[in-house]
Amino acid sequence: MNAEAHAGIPADAAGSGDGHVGAGRGTAAAWAVQARGLNCRRGEQAVITALDLALAPGQLVGVFGTNGSGKTTMLQTLAGILPVGGGSLELLGQPLAAARTRIGYVAQTVPEGAFGRIDAASFVAAAWQGERWGLGLRHAAERRQATQQALHSVEAQHLAMRPMDALSGGERQRVCLAQALVNPVRLLLLDEPLSNLDPRSQQGVLALVRRLCDAQQLAVMLTAHDINPLLPVMDQVLYLAAGRGRIGTVDAVVNAESLTELYGLPMAVARHDGYVFIHPARGFMPEASPHCGHAHDHPHGHAHHAIPTLPAQADGVRSSSHGAVEPSAGQR
Repeated sequence: MNAEAHAGIPADAAGSGDGHVGAGRGTAAAWAVQARGLNCRRGEQAVITALDLALAPGQLVGVFGTNGSGKTTMLQTLAGILPVGGGSLELLGQPLAAARTRIGYVAQTVPEGAFGRIDAASFVAAAWQGERWGLGLRHAAERRQATQQALHSVEAQHLAMRPMDALSGGERQRVCLAQALVNPVRLLLLDEPLSNLDPRSQQGVLALVRRLCDAQQLAVMLTAHDINPLLPVMDQVLYLAAGRGRIGTVDAVVNAESLTELYGLPMAVARHDGYVFIHPARGFMPEASPHCGHAHDHPHGHAHHAIPTLPAQADGVRSSSHGAVEPSAGQR
């Protein structure tokens, strides 16, 4: 397990002398992601401030946080979709502009009707060397080979001629991953890839992503509502709240002291029957809290907001087997 790190939290609070994930792996040029004081904005709104993190090749980081905490905004900043709002950012040892063609991004949602009757192979091929113009028929064989390789890498070659709108959720997610991999990417950014998937499909997608990390040394950042499915496969957890973040092992990050500092209000982490439950120390959320994605008219004195997070006995992430959701998460 790699050394824990911090993101917008002092190094001594994170328990790491240099504040970097996997600091023993090599020099700064070896980092897939290296950010110092990164600010992520959406329009004029500052969403995340002073984010420090470093991610090494081959690492899978799960990203969690409440609605509005900045998960999608951060991924879109790393992907170059949104401009950097301040601070420094290097990806794959290069400035963002130079590294963009080696970054794969899978969005959380696709507009209704966007797939039409396009088949999976054509969907994947549409992204091949998308930064270039005028490829035409002259590069058709090369594009076809890249498409076949991408589908094979996600075990979806049998879906090549199937219409996208006829695929199941899990099948479609694999094809979307193939599209992100049709170019030689080294960093993969996945926004809620488990949404609307049944548990079997979730496990299949996560096992696939873990294999890609190990076999191709891809660095992956993956946002999710529920931390539980990721416990056996991820190396680190990045938890975002109140415009700040903290990264490290689950045990290092998901604890009362860390979450209290992030949220800016007393948080409690209770252990019961092998699970950890995250909740405000006073046992309720404010009426208009973003913890469930919408405002409430009903009181919040009920107990179901104590949310299981990880097995009490877990001493790391990859070795854990079950445990977890976090307070509900959303796009930003």
